[in-house]
Amino acid sequence: MLLDIKNLHVKYGNVEALHGIDVEVEEGEIVTLLGANGAGKTTTLNAISGLVNVTKGEIVFSGEALHKLPAHKVVTRKITQSPEGRRVFGVLTVQENLNLGAFTSKNKERVAKSLEWIYELFPRLAERRTQLAGTLSGGEQQMLAIGRALMSNPKLLLLDEPSLGLAPVLVNQIFKTVRQINQAGVTVMLVEQNARMALKLAHRGYVMEVGKIVMADSAQALLKNPDVLQAYLGGAE
Repeated sequence: MLLDIKNLHVKYGNVEALHGIDVEVEEGEIVTLLGANGAGKTTTLNAISGLVNVTKGEIVFSGEALHKLPAHKVVTRKITQSPEGRRVFGVLTVQENLNLGAFTSKNKERVAKSLEWIYELFPRLAERRTQLAGTLSGGEQQMLAIGRALMSNPKLLLLDEPSLGLAPVLVNQIFKTVRQINQAGVTVMLVEQNARMALKLAHRGYVMEVGKIVMADSAQALLKNPDVLQAYLGGAE
């Protein structure tokens, strides 16, 4: 088991956002978290990354307990996150943003190989490597956010709403690239508003409602589940 989350509770002040969830991710999988806004999906990713405090429960990654580690320690364990809203550094160039993603790596040869791979995945970024990130289109900024997260050669990539605000043609391109990333050996945990596309890409999925896991199954089974169809996929096709 690459990632094992047990009985995870997270609070914001006096409000509990996660009510004891259990999530498992095997090495090499794409696992998606589905649910409405406020269900706790982003909180789950942020708990894994060490960005929010765990009040109860465990997060174990490659046999090591993560839930007591601060965020700057978690990222050295080969876990990276591409956040909702991209959050690129607009006053820095594409190349500078990518270099920041490799700040934990002291192996210059490994960093150079990562950079080469990212430019292969996203040729648009290679064309714009000296351009300020703030002048990129939304789709290009999303490519940059994912590329930056890949620079440290992660075992687990956390993707939060990669299709948000993008045109359909760009969404298809991003999802195709996520599949390539996974096929290259990176395990992916995906939070995505487009439930149908997420389930077509993923191996397994979890459905969250108000801080709880209410359903867990293979992606194919969830695509055919009448409750999931009705709630998240707009009814039967």
